[in-house]
Amino acid sequence: MPAKDLFEYAVLRVVPRVEREEFLNVGVVVYCRAQGFLQTRFALPEARLRAFSAALDLEELAARLHAFERICQGRATGGPIGQLAIAERFRWLTATRSTVVQTSPVHPGLCANAAETLAQLHAQLVE
Repeated sequence: MPAKDLFEYAVLRVVPRVEREEFLNVGVVVYCRAQGFLQTRFALPEARLRAFSAALDLEELAARLHAFERICQGRATGGPIGQLAIAERFRWLTATRSTVVQTSPVHPGLCANAAETLAQLHAQLVE
């Protein structure tokens, strides 16, 4: 049996009207320190999002989610947050916020391959 590493993940949620506390899962961010892994995967199901709010700006929403990707990559394109250490970037991405894009609480688990785990979580929680 392959060795398993501790990983943490949070679900990315779109909350069109924060005061209603309704949300739609649109992505997942996974962090595994032992594997040096921090990635996100998301999808924007336009019809489902429009059911929440016809006024939702999908271009702005996509830009916000792409910012998550850039921060995960840890390059200059991720801005000052993208320059932080991998654990700090994950903690910043999963910090509690009151905005259109929010994250669930952080959940732990064990995995042999963080990339495969990201794909599995995305399939289970988003698709």
